[in-house]
Amino acid sequence: MAGLLELKNAGFSAQNQEIIRNISWVYAEGKTTALVGPSGGGKSTVLKLSAGLLVPTQGEVNFRGKSISQMSRRENLEFRKEGAVVFQDSALWANQTIQQILELPLQVHFPEMSPRDRTARVREVLHTVGYRKETGIRPAMLSMGEQKLVAFARALMCRPGILFLDEWTESLDDRSARRLVELVRTHKLQGHTIIFVSHDLHIIQDLADYALVISGGELHTALTDSQIESDATIGRFLEQEVDT
Repeated sequence: MAGLLELKNAGFSAQNQEIIRNISWVYAEGKTTALVGPSGGGKSTVLKLSAGLLVPTQGEVNFRGKSISQMSRRENLEFRKEGAVVFQDSALWANQTIQQILELPLQVHFPEMSPRDRTARVREVLHTVGYRKETGIRPAMLSMGEQKLVAFARALMCRPGILFLDEWTESLDDRSARRLVELVRTHKLQGHTIIFVSHDLHIIQDLADYALVISGGELHTALTDSQIESDATIGRFLEQEVDT
């Protein structure tokens, strides 16, 4: 299996506090990896480091063999185009409409695209995720679940090959959650690379090729898909009312 992303002794500290330390892992291209563990254990930090949203204070994060922090502007832009993030809190611009929020990635990565084509792409992706409201409104007029649908739609706008998902089904009703799980499954079957944080054991068992248990800021253990089904490690963390 080819290595797409690699954490090499990666660590991150903030405000004189060490959050994660010495984490090494190679994400295989086309595989799905779940990040699980206790609340505050460092899962979301690992996800953000992997996505290049945080710069490691120890070690490095490499994409196709090159450190993300040392990429040129052009290389970094290509990495941003290939990888897309769904944040746990959705992270939508409060002062922009849904249409503007969703068009922005297209304007950045496909500046030659016409306004008509951008509008068509927005409509297509919103239909895919099941969003039904107007696009001229701002995020404050949406429920948390609707905001999550928009955030997922934004991640899909540029047809990324890598998805970084932080609790992407949280705050959704069962029907919407199932829809997004099926969308992730489709991307998985298409050979895309998916890295996600979840506390839902059924989703982890259903989708993950690997599960990394992050505890106390360290990589506690790494499980393959067959081990995820049989090993009790993940279940023990989830039984502790873990909010991952």
